[in-house]
Amino acid sequence: MVARCSLSDSELDRLFRALADTTRRDIVQRLLTGEPSSVSVLAARYDMSFAAVQKHVAVLEEAGLVSKEVRGRERIVRSNPERLAQARSLLMQLEHLWISRFSQLDAVLADTPTT
Repeated sequence: MVARCSLSDSELDRLFRALADTTRRDIVQRLLTGEPSSVSVLAARYDMSFAAVQKHVAVLEEAGLVSKEVRGRERIVRSNPERLAQARSLLMQLEHLWISRFSQLDAVLADTPTT
């Protein structure tokens, strides 16, 4: 049996919904591999409005993948690698579960006589 993830179903839904979007995945990747960044600097990297990037960041923040800090007039966005690690851990648990189930199925099929 697979250990239960520490996140609630609604938290998992928000997390994977946030990661389902290409732009949001790119924002997370940029923040993980670089320094924290202002929303305006992030917005300059995308062919969309500032407001659209702001909405993407809000979805990521709601999912716990990033946090925002107010510095004067800027909103500094930083990644939350712990949340991404939680998603990875759940996916690994599910992978192990399915590998185990397929191994059991292989064993059953190997014991089944062919006609």
